[in-house]
Amino acid sequence: MDKTIKKIAIVGPESTGKSTISQLLAKYYKVPWVPEYARYYCENLVADYTLQDEVNMYYGQVALEDAILVTAESDFIICDTTFITVKIWSDEVLGETPQVVLDALPKKPYDLYLLMDIDLPWQDDPLRDFPDKREYFMQVWHKELRTLNANYKVVGGLGDERVGNAIKAIDSFLSRI
Repeated sequence: MDKTIKKIAIVGPESTGKSTISQLLAKYYKVPWVPEYARYYCENLVADYTLQDEVNMYYGQVALEDAILVTAESDFIICDTTFITVKIWSDEVLGETPQVVLDALPKKPYDLYLLMDIDLPWQDDPLRDFPDKREYFMQVWHKELRTLNANYKVVGGLGDERVGNAIKAIDSFLSRI
């Protein structure tokens, strides 16, 4: 019997706690966690990134996710972001999105997106670029998710409250499937 594993994506602007909360949620639910491939990729870049780098990050994220899906024995997985991030960054920084990403967006949906709110304080990180554009990027995320007709919920709160709000959103989703 073929079992479809649900994908829950933790997404949002920079410095909204995506990596932290996705790991906490995976641990809480005892399910696999897909890390953000772009972070590993960008840590090793020695020049400004290009459209080809964005394509590479797309393929890396998808390959990482597919590898975890193949071995998962749970009903769902938690993904620390998705390749929608490639579209958002490509559009913003390079002025265009690789066609392979545009083609894949409607074909590789996630079952639930938790859009992390910008209510956390900014944390400096060498891989973060836009501390003054968080509201702008929050609107971009809403637009991209609506364009995909995505099932998503905004999750806010600080500390344990944020984690609790994410758990409530996931539990509500799981109770309907």
